[in-house]
Amino acid sequence: MKIKFLLCFLGVFIAQLSNAQNKEKDILFTIEETPVHASEFIRVYNKNLELVKDESQKDVDGYLELFINYKLKLQEAKTLGLDKKKTYLREFESYKKQLSKNYLTDTKVTNGLVKEAYERMGYEVDASHILVRVDENAIPEDTLKAYDQVLKLRDRVLKEGYKAVQTDVHNGKTIFAEDLGYFSAFKMVYDFENVAFKTNVGEVSQPFRTRFGFHILTVLDKRASRGQVTVAHIMIKDDETKINEIYKRIEQGEDFEALAKQFSEDKSSSSKGGKLKPFSGGELSSRKFEDVAFGLNEKEMSKPFKSEFGWHILKVYEKRQRQALDDVKTQLETKIKRDSRSKLINTSRVNDLKGRYDIVETKAVIPYFTSILNDTYFQGRWSLPESFEGDRPLFKIQDKQFTTKDFGQFLVNSQRQRTGKKPLKSIVEHNYKLFLENELLKYQEENLEYENEEYAQILGEYRDGLLLFDLMETEIWNAAKTDSVALKNYYEENKTRYFFKERIDAVVASSAKKSNIKKVAKLLKEGKDLDEIKLSINTDDKVNVSFTEGIMDEKHQALPKKIKFEKGVSKVHKHNDAYVAVKVKDVLPVTQKTFEETKGKVISDYQASKEENWLKELSEKYAIKVNEKVLTKVKSEIKKQ
Repeated sequence: MKIKFLLCFLGVFIAQLSNAQNKEKDILFTIEETPVHASEFIRVYNKNLELVKDESQKDVDGYLELFINYKLKLQEAKTLGLDKKKTYLREFESYKKQLSKNYLTDTKVTNGLVKEAYERMGYEVDASHILVRVDENAIPEDTLKAYDQVLKLRDRVLKEGYKAVQTDVHNGKTIFAEDLGYFSAFKMVYDFENVAFKTNVGEVSQPFRTRFGFHILTVLDKRASRGQVTVAHIMIKDDETKINEIYKRIEQGEDFEALAKQFSEDKSSSSKGGKLKPFSGGELSSRKFEDVAFGLNEKEMSKPFKSEFGWHILKVYEKRQRQALDDVKTQLETKIKRDSRSKLINTSRVNDLKGRYDIVETKAVIPYFTSILNDTYFQGRWSLPESFEGDRPLFKIQDKQFTTKDFGQFLVNSQRQRTGKKPLKSIVEHNYKLFLENELLKYQEENLEYENEEYAQILGEYRDGLLLFDLMETEIWNAAKTDSVALKNYYEENKTRYFFKERIDAVVASSAKKSNIKKVAKLLKEGKDLDEIKLSINTDDKVNVSFTEGIMDEKHQALPKKIKFEKGVSKVHKHNDAYVAVKVKDVLPVTQKTFEETKGKVISDYQASKEENWLKELSEKYAIKVNEKVLTKVKSEIKKQ
C-alpha cells in the first residue's frame, strides 16, 4: 500500500533538498518562514507534467496551488512530530537501504556481465555432472581429499563412460551424479554456468569448485534457446464447458479475436483480441502456458488447456529467437544482482573504494588477535578476554576511525560451529579482510546522499512520501473508514448522488453469422424457451450461437452501444465483430442505492470532502507568502521550455 502511494500520489513529488544543496537563491514561497525555492518547483513541475490528469493543474497557477497544499501537509506532519516516530524512521531506513542498492554497484563490471548473460541466454546446454560434497570452510585436508576423489571420478568417466560411473557412485548424500537436462544463463550458480558454457560438447570438464563442493561435468549438447513468442489467448477462469464451446466456434470458422473480445475473462487483453506482449521462456508465472506457446508453430492454435489461472485457447502470431539487448538490459541487471555473479561486482566495487577513499591501516595490531583466539572459536563459544585491548586503532576510512573493539566484536559475531579447523592466523586474516571490505561498503552507503545528487533527490521522495502517507492515514483515511456515524450522516446528506442507473434483465445472443441471429431473434419473439432455442440452433455438435444472461447496465461487455432499454427483442446489431440480438425481459429503473450498496464510494467521497476542509484549516493555520516577482519569472522560464 505504501509503495503504491509513494509512486502514485500527485505523480510523486520530489522532496526538497537541504538549503545547502540548493544553488538557486530565488524563493518562490514560504510556509511559516520555511523557504521553497523556484528551482525545486520547476523541477517537480517538469517531472510530473505528463502524470497530472487534471488539465487545470498543468497551468502553473493551478499546479502551484497543488504544490502549496502538498507542502502544507508536510509542515503539519512535522508539527505533529510524525517524522520522529520510530515506525516512520524504521520504514524510511528500510526504503533507504533498498534504494541504495541501485547506486552501490560497479557499472563497468555490471555491463560486462549483462553482455555475457545476454549472449548465453541465446543458448541452452544439456549436461550431466558429478559432485563430491565438501563444506566451504572445511580444513585443507578434507578439501584435498574431496578434490582427489573427484579427480579419480573424472578418470573413470573418461574410461568407463558417465552412465556406468553414475550408477556406481551416486548416493544422494556425499556424492551426486545427475542428469541436469537443458539449461541456460541464471539457472545454475555462476561458477557452474561458466564451466558448462566453456566446455565443448562431448568433453568432460576439469574439476572445479562451487559452494557445494567439487564438480566435474559432461556437456552432452548445446542448442539455440526457444527465444521469444507473441501470442493471443482466450481465457475462461473455471468453465470447461464454455471454453470447449468457444473452441468449437473457432473450428467452425469464427474469428479468434472476435470471440476473445466477447468472452475472454482476461480483461487486460480481451479488448485487444486476446493479444499479449511478447515473452521469453521463464518470464510468465505459468510454465504450462509457456510450454504450450513455445510448442506451437506460427499461426497455429492450441486446443483448450488448463493452467494455474484457468482454461485457455492460445494462438501464436510470431516467434523470434530473442529480444534486443536494450529491451532486456534492466531485467538482466536485476537478475545479476541476485545471482552469484554479484560477487564479481562487489569485488570490483571494493577495489574502486580502496582507490577513492583515504584508508590508513595499522596492520601491526592484527597478530594480537591471533594470540587471543582459541579453539572455542570453532565451537561458536569464543568471547573476548577480560584483558582485551579494545581501544587500539586498527584502520581509518577518511575521518572515521575503527578500533580493535570493532574488529573484536566482528570476530565474536562471525564465529560458528565448523566441521573442520583452520589455522587461527588464517581465520584472523580472512576476517580482517572481510571486516575492512564490509566497512568500506557501509561507509559509501552512509555517505551516498552527499556523493550522489540523483540518489539524494529520490531519497527525498521516499522521505517525504512516507511522512505524507502517515499523515493522510492518521488525519483522513482511518478517520473516514472508522467513523460510521459521520459516514452515514454524509450518505444521508448526499443521498441523491448514489443510485443504480437504468438496467435491464436480458438475454444476449451472439454469433458470427447474421442469419443465425435472425433465427434466434424470431424464436425469442415467439416466446420460445431459451433451452429449446439452444437445442434447435446449436445442432450436430456445433455451437452456432452463444448466450449471455443476467442484469446488465449500458456498459456491459455483451451489449451493443445503441441498444434501447425497452422490453422486447431488439433488432440485429453488429457488435465486437459479431452479430447480436437482445431480449429485454425487464427494465429496472433508476434505483436509490442503500448505504451498504455504495459504502465504498461514500467513504471515498467523504475522504475527499474531509481533506478539502482540512486543507482550508491548514492554510489558515500556517502563514503562506508567495513571491509574485519570482512566480512571474518562473512562468516565463516554463513558457520558454
